[in-house]
Amino acid sequence: MDTTSILVVGVGGQGTLLTARVLGSLLTNEGHDVKISEIHGMAQRGGSVVTHIRYGSRVYSPIIEPPGAKIIIGFEKMEALRWSHYLKKGGTMIINDQEILPMPVIAGTADYPWDIIPRIRESCDDLYVLDAVSIAEKLGSPKVFNIVILGVLARFMGIEMEAWTTAIQRTVPQQFLDLNLKAFELGNIVSCKA
Repeated sequence: MDTTSILVVGVGGQGTLLTARVLGSLLTNEGHDVKISEIHGMAQRGGSVVTHIRYGSRVYSPIIEPPGAKIIIGFEKMEALRWSHYLKKGGTMIINDQEILPMPVIAGTADYPWDIIPRIRESCDDLYVLDAVSIAEKLGSPKVFNIVILGVLARFMGIEMEAWTTAIQRTVPQQFLDLNLKAFELGNIVSCKA
């Protein structure tokens, strides 16, 4: 089996670590060799966080070379654009329609691009955009937006829902489990094709 690569991009504090842990648990339980690498750029100050996830029968390196990602998950729009050149031709992008302003924009020395989704759409035919934070807020916690996005991702992975549920149960602390399972279910049914 070929190696499949997923790139998860966002900013510090958005839950990329938990997302990678759920995916790692899921894919390992499915019998894959899994390699994960995280790159933090001032993550504690809202800087870029990039997680490389590669899986298959035998994976020798956790690092994805561009354009090698079959799927890119963007927890923030500008980060999705910044890393979009990693997407393979025919690949899928799932983007949380959220803007987290970087320091140059906050300081007034740069502008936040207004045309991010149209620019990504030019090179990605299989694009899904959703306001995962609003969906999570309806459940009572914006923090589970990453699990909402995993619900969207589950549509493309060809892995049974029970395996996803098991991975979430093994990864999420018990006191937050019901909330996370509801977030996953909502993500799996929300309409978000761009």
